[in-house]
Amino acid sequence: MYATILGRDPEATYRQIDIAGRTAEADGPALVQLLYEELIRALGAAAWAAENRQFSMKSEKVTRATAILFALEAGLDFEAGGTVATALAQLYGSARRTVVDASIGHDPAPFREIAASLTEIAQAWREARAA
Repeated sequence: MYATILGRDPEATYRQIDIAGRTAEADGPALVQLLYEELIRALGAAAWAAENRQFSMKSEKVTRATAILFALEAGLDFEAGGTVATALAQLYGSARRTVVDASIGHDPAPFREIAASLTEIAQAWREARAA
């Protein structure tokens, strides 16, 4: 059975193994950065799927993006993060609503817009970790 599952989508299987390996050893900031990268990737794939009417893929990527947004919000420390944590919670909630609303239609723009805004935050995380 395992070989059958691998044969269905080897790229997806590799990505799952790669992500599992990277998350197993990631500290907090590295994990957040990884979540942003995966979120942006899922949103890009959802946009492509919407354009190309790949409904199953779009549904899968919307589900993944939504789950990541929930995970990012759940990881916020409101005591230590103060207004930044509150602002991020609002951003994640708004992004979730937009993703869910966009999942109903075929317009890829909302997925791309969210990905673009989150790319800036992901870049800030990369820079903070590099410093």
